Amino acid sequence: MINVIGLGYIGLPTALMLASHGVEVVGTDYNSDLVATLNAGKTTFKEDGLDELFADAVKGGIKFSTEYQVTDTYIVSVPTPYDKFSKKVDACYVVAAIKSVMDVCPKGATVVVESTVSPGTIDKFVRPAIEANGFVIGKDIHLVHAPERIIPGNMVYELLHNNRTIGADDKAIGEKIKAVYASFCQGEIVVTDIRTAEMTKVVENTFRAVNIAFANELAKICRHDNMDVYEIIKICNMHPRVNILQPGPGVGGHCISVDPWFLVGDYPSLAKVIDESMKTNDGMPDFVLNRIYEIMKENGLTDISRVGLYGLSYKENVDDYRESPTLQLLESQERHLATGLKTYDPFITKDIVENQYHDLDAFLNDVDLVVVMVKHDEIKENMNKLSNKVVLDCHNICTLPNAYHL
Repeated sequence: MINVIGLGYIGLPTALMLASHGVEVVGTDYNSDLVATLNAGKTTFKEDGLDELFADAVKGGIKFSTEYQVTDTYIVSVPTPYDKFSKKVDACYVVAAIKSVMDVCPKGATVVVESTVSPGTIDKFVRPAIEANGFVIGKDIHLVHAPERIIPGNMVYELLHNNRTIGADDKAIGEKIKAVYASFCQGEIVVTDIRTAEMTKVVENTFRAVNIAFANELAKICRHDNMDVYEIIKICNMHPRVNILQPGPGVGGHCISVDPWFLVGDYPSLAKVIDESMKTNDGMPDFVLNRIYEIMKENGLTDISRVGLYGLSYKENVDDYRESPTLQLLESQERHLATGLKTYDPFITKDIVENQYHDLDAFLNDVDLVVVMVKHDEIKENMNKLSNKVVLDCHNICTLPNAYHL
């Protein structure tokens, strides 16, 4: 039996996937309300295919509990935030979970850390916590790092098809855990050492962050001299060895907007390109805010409460709003002692900010300037409703004559 610790955006789909493929699974989370919701037969967030996967997992016998289980294999999938000043990873949740595992696990149990961490985190924080509890690593407890590689909006498919990395002290233990993931994973599964596994996951997301930053910096340069960044990128990408991404209003989620900072925090004198790239991406919500004020002035708009931000999630067609550019923009506006922007997102059903709407037509009726922060399918399918609005399109999806762009 496998005890999956942490039933959030990564832990829950992982537990469901294992259970739906014949593995005995108990999912554990300290949040009793979340556990009660799952035990009532309901999922806790929206994701394509998740409800069907949940039904299959229930048929497979999955159980949910607030208690850690006595078993020989644990998968820890808890948050790994970072300190916003030092940029270093905060491993407190991982360490706390492993300490709780040690309270119940039998001798020789294997603990798999799925949470994304900076290279060396397991050496610096996890091993000392285990040894301080009197456990001998490699004998009383085995350590493995198997970082997740899925993205909200396509989780179920990517769990099945993406390649995986297993980092282990002991090759035999690594192969044992590889077999666990191979119960559902159709991609290639590589077994390596723990520190390499830690580094590869962070580097993957850092690569993406740096490339996004290049596109965002181009947008700022082109705006400064009134050039069309989208036309320029389109022409450049006709070159066989060039593939520039599209700029956007910022970077959110708990991967690209967070993981690269781990390298900046651990290697501040070396990670210069990464540092500047992250600052560029983090500066995009302020750039959008400045564009809003420029467009308001150009169109004679003076009432900030008649400006609406479309989209609160960090990417299209999901309800995940962690580190979302829209929330970053609202926080920036508040720091400048200004409030009043209206918001709406079809995927966010609970109130998470002030002036939040839950109906597109009501939202549009109360605004003159619409800022498209997220390119949900809904707004693409309802562009005609923006024809009498001023539009700031942050994703180059609107072809209306009244649309401005980054």
